[in-house]
Amino acid sequence: MGILDGIVGWIAEQIMHGLDMITTSVLGALGCDMTIFTRYFPAAETMYGIFVALAIGIILLNWVWQLFKNYGLGAGIEAEDPVKLSIRSVLFILLAYFADEIIAMVLKIGGTPYHWIMDSSLPPLNFSNFSSVVTVILGVVSSGAVAIIVLILVLILAWNYIKLLFEAAERYVLLGVLVFTAPVAFSMGASQTTSNIFKSWCRMLGGQLFLLVMNAWCLPAAKTQAAAEHGVSA
Repeated sequence: MGILDGIVGWIAEQIMHGLDMITTSVLGALGCDMTIFTRYFPAAETMYGIFVALAIGIILLNWVWQLFKNYGLGAGIEAEDPVKLSIRSVLFILLAYFADEIIAMVLKIGGTPYHWIMDSSLPPLNFSNFSSVVTVILGVVSSGAVAIIVLILVLILAWNYIKLLFEAAERYVLLGVLVFTAPVAFSMGASQTTSNIFKSWCRMLGGQLFLLVMNAWCLPAAKTQAAAEHGVSA
C-alpha cells in the first residue's frame, strides 16, 4: 500500500500548508486596528460623518421632546428632570462628536494585550509539521483503510480549525461595525429610557475586544498544544 500511503501523506501535507497560509493571513488581518476593515469596507469612513450628524440630531430631538413632556406632568405623563436631562444631553453630544477619538483610545487599550500576545516568543511551530506525524503513522500502517481514516481525521481537524478562523474574522467585522456606529450608540445614552441600549453596546464592544484577545491566545496555543501532544519539534 506504499502508493496509497504516499498519496495520503502528500494530501495531508498540502492541507497543513494551506492551513498555515490561512492562519497567517487571518491573524495578520485581525486585531484592534481598523485599517483592514476600512480597506474592505471603504464606505464605513464616509458613513461615519452621517452617523455623527444622526446621533447629534437624535440627542437634540430627544432633548426637546423630554422637555416638552414636562408640560404634561399634571396629566400624569412621566418626564425626566430638565436639569439632569440637559446635562446628560450636552455630555452625550460631546461624546458623540468626539466618538472617534474615544473609540481610538479604547482600541489602543484593547490592542495592547493583543499585540503582546502576537509578538510574544512562542515556539516556532507550523501546521505543516503535523504532516510528519501523519507520515510516521502511515509508515507503520499496513492497511489502506486505516490510511484513509487518518486522512479523514486530518480533514476534520482542518475543517474545524478553519471554522474557528472564520469565527475570529466574524468577530473582527462585528467590532468594526460597533466602532463605526459608535456615535449612534452614544446618542442612546442621553435619555434614561434608552440608556439600556447604550449599556448593551458598551458590553458588546468590551466583549468583542476580549474575544479578539482570546483569539490571539487560543489560535497559537491550539497549534502548540497539538504539536506537543504528538511530540512534534520545530
